[in-house]
Amino acid sequence: MPKANGKLSQFTAGRTRFLRTGACVFAVFAAPFSLAGCSSDPVEDVAYESAKDVPLTEYPERVYWGDLHLHTLYSFDSYNFGNKTLGPDEAYRFAKGEPIEAHTGDIARLSAPLDFLMISDHAEYTGVFLGIENGNPDIVDTALGRAWAAMESSGDTVGPMDEVVTSLREGRAERDPPEAFKRTIWSELVEAAERHYEPGRFTTFAGYEWTSMPGGGNQHRVVVFKDGMDKTLQTIPFSAADGNNPMQLWDYLQRYEQSTGGEVMAIAHNGNISNGNMFGDIQVDGQPFDEAYVTARARWEPLYEMTQVKGDSEAHPLLSPTDEFADFETWDQTNISMEERPEDVDARRAIFANEYAREALKQGLDLQARFGVNPYQFGLIGSTDSHTGLATADDDNFWGKFVESEPGPDRISSKMGGRLWDNWRLTSSGYIGAWARGNTREELFAAFKRREVYATTGPRISLRFFAGWDFTQSDASIDGLAEAGYDRGVPMGSIITGDGDAPSFLVYALKDPNGAHLDRVQVIKGWRDAAGELHEKIYNVAFAGDRIVDPADGGIDPIGSTVNLSDATYTNDIGEPQLSTVWKDPDFDPTVPSFYYVRVIEIPTPRWTLYDAVRFGVTPPSEVPLITQERAYSSPIWYQPQG
Repeated sequence: MPKANGKLSQFTAGRTRFLRTGACVFAVFAAPFSLAGCSSDPVEDVAYESAKDVPLTEYPERVYWGDLHLHTLYSFDSYNFGNKTLGPDEAYRFAKGEPIEAHTGDIARLSAPLDFLMISDHAEYTGVFLGIENGNPDIVDTALGRAWAAMESSGDTVGPMDEVVTSLREGRAERDPPEAFKRTIWSELVEAAERHYEPGRFTTFAGYEWTSMPGGGNQHRVVVFKDGMDKTLQTIPFSAADGNNPMQLWDYLQRYEQSTGGEVMAIAHNGNISNGNMFGDIQVDGQPFDEAYVTARARWEPLYEMTQVKGDSEAHPLLSPTDEFADFETWDQTNISMEERPEDVDARRAIFANEYAREALKQGLDLQARFGVNPYQFGLIGSTDSHTGLATADDDNFWGKFVESEPGPDRISSKMGGRLWDNWRLTSSGYIGAWARGNTREELFAAFKRREVYATTGPRISLRFFAGWDFTQSDASIDGLAEAGYDRGVPMGSIITGDGDAPSFLVYALKDPNGAHLDRVQVIKGWRDAAGELHEKIYNVAFAGDRIVDPADGGIDPIGSTVNLSDATYTNDIGEPQLSTVWKDPDFDPTVPSFYYVRVIEIPTPRWTLYDAVRFGVTPPSEVPLITQERAYSSPIWYQPQG
């Protein structure tokens, strides 16, 4: 088997082997393959003794790839649903590119390592199952430990989960683990993050998931600490059993910063199954938003996790009926508690209006007019929410959410955990792209805070987005683009103000070196008019081929498809490897507050369900999608009129 100079990784299942080198991917059956014309030049990969030793660039010149939402066997549901072997050390090693044995016995390995990772095990009942298994006296001799051990020994896996769900919904725990046990488990997780932190090469963050779900609506937040053990061990995670109102969580974050001098943030996620409670203008306790609420949310939640394994929550076709790409990996059948949505279309629309990011961004403009603060001025990220310890988001190398979602001939036709959602609905998503001056906690956390980040559904598409006043088309080339963007404009996540000419937007997108060509680049605009009405519009600003924008509706023809359903392959005979432009809003009104973000669409490629069907020789049910068009979403840039 020929090799290029770069590392070669593989996943073997059935009769298909998938191979990657630095910039190429192949689906190999019996046919020979060639690495001719592929680049495998390695990126500089140096670890330093201290973050202070890492050389920093003048401005962010490199995008770093990571996942801030990954669960291991320390999470109650991960363990309860079968993960008995993959803990923090295995998760970090996997993210660094090392091979790890999955529960199927297969060897799992990323095609290219990640640059950063945070293990976000649930704050609620963290490590309880593991502590019972290991005979930890701080838990086995408690009422909780004895009850759960008895349930486990009798084969009752539902009883513990019912107890957990009750605490998440009600914000209290009948039997909570003792504080000594919580501190021990938190120390283990923090120490694992410290062991694997390699400044300059691989960054880890201490953190956890606050898993509130009052009334069955997903209010989950991921809590990210910038700091090392000296500060993070001064606290223990605040759980939904301690309080299931986000205001209570934000108070905890404030107390942490005040007492330690450290930094922390929360990231709301998975709004698409929140029962219509993630956004809007009503708090989870039924109280209307007030100045204290919007100010706290704006302060503590600079980012939103828009795409992950439980679907994509950028837009919904009921909310954006003219957006041909709005119905993408849509999870809208139930809420987080598996309760069905109402059948009435208007009722469903009202719920979805408070679950999807584009609507929230528009609502933020209205809330700013009311309160002077925009609580939804957030950057957009993706993460996996995998509960296997394996941070995978590639369709051809997807290891699912729970153990029963790992690759196998029954995966497409089975349910997560044996009783949750259909596995075929899982989305192979997503990752964070963060523009930073270096790979350290300090630099990456700063990128998160200033929202210079973006979301992808898995492909490592390089995406730049700047706004300024005097960009020219000559700036839209890779040479000098970053210098022009930072010297004469502001990057994604920023705010610009003006009272005259339309700003110019500098956009550059480069395909994943291992992936598909690009179909198009779109700018999505939202605004609040003088009458207080909220609007949106989509502009196709750069696209492959000789297609023409329809002057009536701004649309362009589909690019076509090269996907071969019989062998799960595609070719890059269509599309472009890179797309760039400088664009001005032809409908700009200097008096109207607005936002702009970029959506990059790939050409059609096989979905993970098609790869599975071919690998294992199974026929998927007719409702299962087999082709996808993956994408990247920039964080917005907000325009505010002066005065």
